[in-house]
Amino acid sequence: MRSALLLFFAGAVVLSSCVPNRKFVYLQKNDLGKRDLAKDTTKRKYDVEAFDYKIQTNDILSIRYNSLTTKEFDVLGQNQQVTGNLVGGALLLGDLVDEQGQIPMPVVGKVTVAGLSVFQIQDTLQKLANVYLESPVVKVRLLNYRATFLGEVFKEGSVTFNNNRVTLPEALGLAGGLSDLADRANVKIIRQVGSKAEVHYVNLLDEDLVKSPYYYVHQNDIIVVPALKLRPFRTYFAQNLSLALSLASVVLLIVTLNRR
Repeated sequence: MRSALLLFFAGAVVLSSCVPNRKFVYLQKNDLGKRDLAKDTTKRKYDVEAFDYKIQTNDILSIRYNSLTTKEFDVLGQNQQVTGNLVGGALLLGDLVDEQGQIPMPVVGKVTVAGLSVFQIQDTLQKLANVYLESPVVKVRLLNYRATFLGEVFKEGSVTFNNNRVTLPEALGLAGGLSDLADRANVKIIRQVGSKAEVHYVNLLDEDLVKSPYYYVHQNDIIVVPALKLRPFRTYFAQNLSLALSLASVVLLIVTLNRR
């Protein structure tokens, strides 16, 4: 009888500690577990919201000029501004956008870039370069496009992206992905918009995420992935189950021996 009760209790613990697929599989759409889905056909189409990141204050830009102008007549300092990189965790080189949303330029003075996309800035600087250089080519890159991941991700911390159009699933993949105990239905995004910090929640389990304005990661987003309510049970109770059962067996043995 005791063995049957212990077996039942252990089985109940194991079953209650499982995470079902409906809480685990990303981007679901009434097709979870189905095996008769049509193959090699378009099942659904979505209009994805267009996204072009607009430069903000404290962003760091790499600006490079190339032209046929000789060095002695080069007033913009072409090839002197080298693309920055991350070395030892420190961001090197590049132009910092000041609090007025501007960057300094030789001869021209300060140029307003805040509120513009990288391509718009490139076009603006191209027009300026055309005035001073012969057949110039301007290349602009954002160096510090990053987001911070906290909670039930395999690699907590900040991730710097190579481009400025990264989806949330892509970004989470770069952060190592989520643990089995991550609450994918209630992921928090803290986003800086001007002088305010906005808090939003997204559901990674819902395929409609691709239509959301939070499908793309913005510069300096903080993404917090909470744990399922099951986590304390799995972490603290289940791992101590064998100890509890062993202790119960010892107590039963002592009681049995004392009755003899």
